[in-house]
Amino acid sequence: MTSWTDPTSPLPLLFRRRSSGEIRNLASVSSSILPAFGTVVDEGHLQLKKFVIAPYDRRYRWWQAFLVLLVIYSAWASPFELAFKKVATGSLMPVDLVVDAFFAVDIVLTFFVAYLDKSTYLLVLDHKKIALRYVISIYFAMDVVSTLPIQLIYRMFTGNSHYAQVFGFLNLLRLWRLRRVSELFERLEKDTRFSYFWIRYIKLICVTLFAVHSAGCFYFWMATHHKTLSNTWIGTEVNDFEHKSIWLCYTYSIYWATVTLTTVGYGDLHAVNLGEKIFSIFYMLFNIGLFAYLVGNMTNLIVHSAVRTLFMRDAINEIFRYARKNRLPEGLKEQMLAHMQLKFKTAELQQEEVLEDLPKAIRSSISQHLFRRTVEKTYLFKGVSEHLTVQLASEMKAEYFPPKVDIILQNEIPTDFYILVFGALDVLKYKNGTEQFFSKLGSADLVGEIGVFFNTPQPFTVRTKKLSQVIRISHHHFKEMVQPQNEDGMIMIKNFIQHLKDLKQEMLQEIPFLTEFLDELNIEHIQPNENTQYNELVNFHGDTNMEETNETSTPGVITLRVIIHGHHPDEGDTNGKLIHLPQSMEDLLRLAEKKLGKRASTVVMADGSQVEELDALRDNDHLFIF
Repeated sequence: MTSWTDPTSPLPLLFRRRSSGEIRNLASVSSSILPAFGTVVDEGHLQLKKFVIAPYDRRYRWWQAFLVLLVIYSAWASPFELAFKKVATGSLMPVDLVVDAFFAVDIVLTFFVAYLDKSTYLLVLDHKKIALRYVISIYFAMDVVSTLPIQLIYRMFTGNSHYAQVFGFLNLLRLWRLRRVSELFERLEKDTRFSYFWIRYIKLICVTLFAVHSAGCFYFWMATHHKTLSNTWIGTEVNDFEHKSIWLCYTYSIYWATVTLTTVGYGDLHAVNLGEKIFSIFYMLFNIGLFAYLVGNMTNLIVHSAVRTLFMRDAINEIFRYARKNRLPEGLKEQMLAHMQLKFKTAELQQEEVLEDLPKAIRSSISQHLFRRTVEKTYLFKGVSEHLTVQLASEMKAEYFPPKVDIILQNEIPTDFYILVFGALDVLKYKNGTEQFFSKLGSADLVGEIGVFFNTPQPFTVRTKKLSQVIRISHHHFKEMVQPQNEDGMIMIKNFIQHLKDLKQEMLQEIPFLTEFLDELNIEHIQPNENTQYNELVNFHGDTNMEETNETSTPGVITLRVIIHGHHPDEGDTNGKLIHLPQSMEDLLRLAEKKLGKRASTVVMADGSQVEELDALRDNDHLFIF
């Protein structure tokens, strides 16, 4: 016999289940032996010695599964042979000998199976330690006693083939093997390849069948050993039952055990003598606990399978109550219901609570697999570096929206922009109390970026036309990723400006500052290789600086918007001009000279305080330059 695990495999035995080769299913690590924290694993120490079997070897696992089938037979045969001694010395005796022979082989194999040291959490491969551990444990003694064919040995030494009752009770020692079934169910319950519901359900059925079978056999054994056979539970119904068919008597026994277990108690088969009444008392007390165990487990399984549906119905009822209490319009209530139903339907696809527990590298790999192709197709990110594409895809969050639901509302504060993965979106604008349609968006189209880039309220409403999936990213994360990437920033600026030029004229007319922005740009004369000149002329938000500026401005993602006036704050109120705040006071004065048509040297606030540092300003401040 040679090692059942390939010693030349590059992977340590601790981290694999199969006998040779690499791990085919990474999920199998969950049932492998793992070392304790801080333990240094010596790979050379893990090479299996000759005649040592790995406990997680695939072939050894199949051997254990085969023995479980034999255990099921033993669990049925042991009480059956006690009640019906004819089969113990007849048809079932050869089968018992064959089954015992297989378990005898397993006893021998156990002397070569490596075990896990509980102190070091490493496999012990030494033959002497393996044998000593098994011999001094109770498992060895019980395995030997439950395997020895005591009746056959008695016949060989005495020549007497009489079946004594002591042999029937000694055969019950084979029920010790039932621990293998319990261990099998524990492994299957943890194995995600099998349904937990059905594994538990089958386990409950097996427990019930074994209880009924054992009780019926013991009850019939009591009847056959009563001094007056007619004064027994079965003797009152079946005359001369000891000479009747075995399977007829077994059917009566199972019938009595079943009706007693289910507390039906028809009364046709009932305890007659004192011994039967005492046994029935203990059996019914046992049934109380068994029934509670079965009902409790079945209730948990059923409730667990329906808990998501219960939560969904409760959430929908809460929406109904909230809508009625606050007198929400019917259309808004339908949107709320549709979104809630879609949330529960797509919960298994998103599984955010699962992803949160995963390492960042795995989450990033998932995002790359799901969203990278869509990001690359989006107009804004065409031509950017792979590094930025990976970052963008990793930060994307997926959402589903049902039909006729607003994703972006007109005039809302911009916080995110969205990329459509599949579905269809309508771009709308409320004007003069009516809803005006502008365009339809499809896969890989970007929405909400105008409000985010210019830091202005969203100019349009975006509504789903059918079931749609979008991925979104917040302007805060976008800013942090793009600011260090100057070249990628320039590429996105060009893509964004070109997209603005390609917009329909009716859409541009609804955004006045875009028209002014495009009129001031003169990017047609800028050569692609003149990056420095491009940085000087155009920042990320379209502020045009004077050509005399010597400093190269670095493009940002979000800058402040301020309103400039060409007079002192005490000289009256006039309409100012909305600009994006430059990076220096000199650039602000030059830009004000161009916008207002006169040279200035002083910048004050509305309260008359003079501005000395631009960092102190806030969005939408009024600056008076004179």
